[in-house]
Amino acid sequence: MDVPALRERAETYFGGLAPTHDWHHVERVVENARTLAARTDAPVDEETLLAAAWLHDIGRKREADGEIADHAEWGAAEARRILDAQDVPAGTVDAVAHCIRAHRFSNDVEPRSYEAELLSDADNLDAIGAVGLARTFAYAGEHGHTLHDPELPPEADDSPAGETSFNHVHKKLLRIEDRMYTDAGRTMAADRHAFLETFVDRFEREVAGEH
Repeated sequence: MDVPALRERAETYFGGLAPTHDWHHVERVVENARTLAARTDAPVDEETLLAAAWLHDIGRKREADGEIADHAEWGAAEARRILDAQDVPAGTVDAVAHCIRAHRFSNDVEPRSYEAELLSDADNLDAIGAVGLARTFAYAGEHGHTLHDPELPPEADDSPAGETSFNHVHKKLLRIEDRMYTDAGRTMAADRHAFLETFVDRFEREVAGEH
C-alpha cells in the first residue's frame, strides 16, 4: 500500500473546508495516531492505521455541503474505491474502511480492531485540550453561535451539542476522556482533560467578574 500516495489523494478532498475540519485537522490526527502507536506495547498494523488516518475525513466537505448525511459512512466507501485502485489486498481494504467507518464520535459503530480504536482515540484527542477549545470557538465563529449565555448554564441546556460554545465544552469536550478506547489514549486524554477543567474554572470566574 502506497501511504504517501494516499496522503496526496486525501488532501484533494479538503478544498474550501473551514478550519475546524480542514487538512490541518487531518495532519494532527495522523500525528496523534503515530504517537499512540508508539506508546502501546500491543501489536499495531501501522500501515493500516496511517492509511485510515489520512483518509478518515475525506467525506467532510461533502457533508458540510449537504451532499451526504454521514462523512464516515461515505468516506469508508470512497476509501475502498481509492484502495482498490491501488490493488491493495481485500483484507487491508476492509481493515482501513472499518477504521474510517468507526472513527466518528457521534455514531453507533463500535471499533472492532485495535487500529480502529487507535484512530478513534487519535481523532478524539484533537477535540480535547487546547486544540479542542480552539476548534470549538472557531466553529462558533464559522456559524455565528453564542460564546456564552449566563442565563443558559450547561445544566439547563437540553440541546444535544450545547446552545453556546461554553455549553458545548461541557456536553462534549469534558466527556471525551470517558470515550477513549486504549490505555495510551486515556493517558493522553487525561492530561488534556485536566487543561479543560482549568479553563472551565477560569472562564466561569472571569465571566462572573472575579479577579
